[in-house]
Amino acid sequence: MSSSEQLRTALTIAQSLKSSLESAAKGNSHTTTPAAAVLWPDKEGQWQAAMPTLKKLIPSLCELGTYAPDERRGPAVWVKCVLAGLLPDAQLEGVPVIYLPHVSRAELRAIESCPRELQPLAELQYRGAFWSQANAKDWTLGAFLASKNGGLGLDIAQDKATQEALFQALEAGVLLDRSVADLNGRTINAEWLMSLLAPNPARDLLVWMNDPDAAQSKWSKQRWAVFEKRAKTDFGFDPKADGVLAAAEKLAKAAGPWAAVSELYKDSFGSFPKVFDLLSQVQPPQRSLFDGYEGQEGYPQANEGGESALRYALAACGPMMPDQAREEIAKLDKDHGLRRNWLWARMGQAPLATALGFLATVASQSKQLPAGTTPGALAQSYQQMGWQVDAAALSALAAVTTKVDVDAVSAALRAVYLPWLDECAKRLQEAAKASGGLRGQAATPGAVGPVPGTCTIFVDGLRYDVATRLQSLLSELGTVNLDGAWTSMPSVTASGKAWCSPVANAIAGDKDDTEFQPRVAADGKPLSTHHFRKLLSDHGVQFLDKHETGDALGSAWTEAGDLDHYGHAHGIRLARDMDVQLAQVVERVVELQQAGWNKFRIVTDHGWLLVPGGLPKSDLPKHQAETRWGRCAVLKDSAHGTPLTFGWDWCNDVQVAYAPGVSCFVAGQDYAHGGISFQECWVPVLSLEATASTASQVKATIDSVTWRGLRCVVTVTSTASDLSTDIRTKPAQASSSLIASPKLLVDGKANLAIADDDQEGAAAVVVILDAQGNIIQKIATTVGG
Repeated sequence: MSSSEQLRTALTIAQSLKSSLESAAKGNSHTTTPAAAVLWPDKEGQWQAAMPTLKKLIPSLCELGTYAPDERRGPAVWVKCVLAGLLPDAQLEGVPVIYLPHVSRAELRAIESCPRELQPLAELQYRGAFWSQANAKDWTLGAFLASKNGGLGLDIAQDKATQEALFQALEAGVLLDRSVADLNGRTINAEWLMSLLAPNPARDLLVWMNDPDAAQSKWSKQRWAVFEKRAKTDFGFDPKADGVLAAAEKLAKAAGPWAAVSELYKDSFGSFPKVFDLLSQVQPPQRSLFDGYEGQEGYPQANEGGESALRYALAACGPMMPDQAREEIAKLDKDHGLRRNWLWARMGQAPLATALGFLATVASQSKQLPAGTTPGALAQSYQQMGWQVDAAALSALAAVTTKVDVDAVSAALRAVYLPWLDECAKRLQEAAKASGGLRGQAATPGAVGPVPGTCTIFVDGLRYDVATRLQSLLSELGTVNLDGAWTSMPSVTASGKAWCSPVANAIAGDKDDTEFQPRVAADGKPLSTHHFRKLLSDHGVQFLDKHETGDALGSAWTEAGDLDHYGHAHGIRLARDMDVQLAQVVERVVELQQAGWNKFRIVTDHGWLLVPGGLPKSDLPKHQAETRWGRCAVLKDSAHGTPLTFGWDWCNDVQVAYAPGVSCFVAGQDYAHGGISFQECWVPVLSLEATASTASQVKATIDSVTWRGLRCVVTVTSTASDLSTDIRTKPAQASSSLIASPKLLVDGKANLAIADDDQEGAAAVVVILDAQGNIIQKIATTVGG
């Protein structure tokens, strides 16, 4: 291959066209001066659709036509004025190239019969040069691509379908930017050209199904024709004749080529919101009792019917004995568990099937009780696996939102969870009675004193199972250890908050403290908020209010989250909104970390019981109680102790009666604490050693994200010169990248290509990375625009 041929194949079709025009401008070896202009006749007007693109590439190109100087187009007189340099606003670079749509070379050469509107240009044939084939014929699109004598010498199929597809590809703007080297050795036929015109026909089907009228009006006639043709040939479906409901039936069945459409819909259903309503109209095939839900995955009606049946079955578990309810839940999970893998579950359309998975965990694991004869041994057993029952119960309640679904899940959950809670609590209470309390006779605070460089974060009502979720969230910030400890008895905020504080050893109780609020040991002042903060300060502990960050070299106490208050106010809704509560804690940790804190100790005052339908009622005569709480009460001096009575941990003279099991002295409470149970008294202690903040000092602004097919151009403004960009489905995970590797920004711009055309229409995020790979800016996008 000659050097000129090598250079030609390295160019795009548009660049090769430009090179051919430039060669024509140089004239032949017999001429002494360059041509005054290059005349480009095009009788059939085949190249007209490409003019906007070519004018950007060829600054010397102008066009004969209606007057539009901004588009470098005008009548013959205007063209002559441009060539003469008489129009300051229309200056061409280099030898002018004059495109003549619907004009043949023969018309110009026959001067005596040349149309009047062309006559001003006729003389240019003597001073200029024609861009035409060696046989003096006009360069048609097909001829330029296929000819080995002045053209590109590509293998172009000569059938009618291919020729039509060539023009469609030119009009759509997907042909000229193809590399000649990529096309060499390939037969360019209608099928391949269609793949350029409609690179993702599956997505086009979904776009049309989502809104047929809008799609057809938005698409050009050419694109609509391509869509119709591909729908018929690739999917055996006629959009006009069969209609959108027939398409929904094929999508639901997902057979043959429609399987790819179904997979794309599963991956990007959010981009096609109306398709679900369309699919909901499709009736699923009849199923037998033995088939279950096999073969029903594509039909929302099948899922809806399953939810209705499951709702009734779960509600029916309410009156059952625990073992019977466990068996029924396991049977239901076998029947309906398959639906959790369906798309409808991801779309939030199968909340009961989702909740059922957690109910099955509760039913299975609640068969076992914590083992041991002492409170410590029982706590270790609970810490190993008992908390998982509580976590699954919360998740089951969190999965449902409507009243009918909440009632159904609550009925089934109560049937298996409440008996387990009660038996666990009674086992712990018996061990506590035998040991003289949860810690035996050594009822002293286990809190750690002030530690320089450590910030203690108090989270009111952080139950142990919830702390495991918080541990997972915080693990992204550094190393997190989770341990457990007994809180103070009774498990209420006024008592427990002081118990876990770094100044616990400077606090004491008095026999008159019947509201469980201890005192400052040194002067006997009640431990109000004011005195508690002063006590912290006296011991060198900074109290950090909201958004305060203090001195990271010292010791500090701050508070985050609102679990306990939210639980008292909203009951079982706490389960659904738990992630929001924990997010507040994580945000506070991150805020402190960015301010220089790296060591954290996260503590709490108590846990809680949460049972839909309310805790069972336990009676305590009013005349025996000095003060009454939900799960505990301070007895009067004249009252006889109940079977479950212990001294207050801050002052043993204050005798506290506890409700047995998980019963409550106040009727109708879903949420309560203050009693003796693992859920209330075994509290978490989280230790976090965070890595140094990686917040980059480099700043960048994403100016634009422009898609052309599966190519994305990102422009960025930044003072840094070593930035790169990536396209990911999950911004923080480099493994979710949709491109081969991050691209360096050159002059604030990067051109990225998505390799997999199945990703078109998928939600993604453009991220800007500094030299260390840290994300310094990001913006959401949709692949393909």
